Amino acid sequence: MTEPVLSPVLDAFRLDGRVAVVTGASSGLGVAFARALAEAGADVALGARRADRLQETRALVESLGRRAIAVATDVARPEDCHALVQAAMDELGRVDILVNNAGIGTAVPALKEAPEAFRRVIDINLNGCYWMAQAAGAVMEPGSSIINISSVLGLTTAGMPQAAYAASKAGLDGLTRDLAQQWTGRRGIRVNSIAPGFFASEMTDQYPEGYLELQSKRILAGRIGDPRELAAAVVFMAGAGAGYITGQTLYVDGGLTIT
Repeated sequence: MTEPVLSPVLDAFRLDGRVAVVTGASSGLGVAFARALAEAGADVALGARRADRLQETRALVESLGRRAIAVATDVARPEDCHALVQAAMDELGRVDILVNNAGIGTAVPALKEAPEAFRRVIDINLNGCYWMAQAAGAVMEPGSSIINISSVLGLTTAGMPQAAYAASKAGLDGLTRDLAQQWTGRRGIRVNSIAPGFFASEMTDQYPEGYLELQSKRILAGRIGDPRELAAAVVFMAGAGAGYITGQTLYVDGGLTIT
């Protein structure tokens, strides 16, 4: 086996000539990921259900000098996932990076949660990542990277009833390991998860008043995270700097999960 050719270390964090697909890219963390990937040199295919908001993210990426496309995408629909990847191939020429960011959450007591509500969370957070990975994995070349956005709630609890969300994220970490086992050696595609702790997003905007302040007491860093800190981890996992990392879940949580 030939040894990897090592370039200057900072070059390992550049993504020039690469194409990234980001789901859930119409707001919050998805916008932060798209921006960071573009700043690192990648062109970006953006997917989300809210097509109007996607255009704002597209304009942001293009303002950074990168190419971008926006495709209305519901990741719970396999045909939408394939359409997003195909659009990236047709208009941007390739797919090297997939950031599976689309997700929803509920906070309903287990004895009251309706079956359709539970299924909807699983369908988007877990099944949607699988459909996107299938679509992207079919066209990715060796050296590509799939990054699943998981959550610390796949490992711990947060004092709210979130059975569907926690189950979806724990399942996503398991999916990550299995896809890495299947694809890294045979296809040269790395598959990893990033598990955020508490970051400002549309989801945290829905938390009860005072909830984040209470949870901050569990965080060794003493604060919630800044989206740019999480985006930096995505850029790292996307590029050659993480070339020997696969099948792992990286906790970006300020120390929450060790308390």
